[in-house]
Parts: sequence; C-alpha cells; structure tokens
Amino acid sequence: MTNSIVIGERIIELDGEGFLRELSDWDREVAAKIAAAEEVSLGDSHWEVLNLLRSHYEVHKVTLANRALVSLVKRELGSKKGNSIYLMKLFTGSPAKISNKIAGLPKPDNCL
Repeated sequence: MTNSIVIGERIIELDGEGFLRELSDWDREVAAKIAAAEEVSLGDSHWEVLNLLRSHYEVHKVTLANRALVSLVKRELGSKKGNSIYLMKLFTGSPAKISNKIAGLPKPDNCL
C-alpha cells in the first residue's frame, strides 16, 4: 500500500507505514506534515533530535532503534535529554520509529 502527502504542487510518496519512499523528498515542510499525522507538534526540542538523527544517518547510513537512539541523544545532548522518558514525551509510542519517520529516514530494522 502506498500513501502520499501533498505539499504545494509536490506529491510525496510514502510507504504503507508512512515512511518516505525517497529520502531526498524530505524537508521541514514534509517533516511537519508527517509529524501532524503522528499527532506531534514540532518544537525546538523535537528539531534538536531530528537534526541529530539526520546527521547520524548521513555519516553512518543506519537508523537507530530505541536503545541506540537514547545512547546517541545522551552522548550528544546530555543525560537530561538522553533517556527514554524524555524521548517518549517528544515522540509518543515508539520514539525511534516516530522520530525516524518524521526525520525522513528509513524505519529502523527492529522497530515494530
């Protein structure tokens, strides 16, 4: 099943779970539209994590599941932000799945 979102005159293709089919389609507008579909209202704290995920992916070409996400955030943003409770408040449900989706990255391999 393929879904799509429309931004201006662009049609952005999504897979059946709402992840981008083409990573190059991502921009802040696309992120905001995906976030709205996930009932996430993006603020500075969200963008901090999203930008960190995108930077990590750019270098390593791998998306992070929850434990690795917590570890990365803790290492890069400090222990007050690098914990499951903080990330759950930002990205309810599965922080790794939701944050990677909004960041325009592939679904982590071991996320349900």
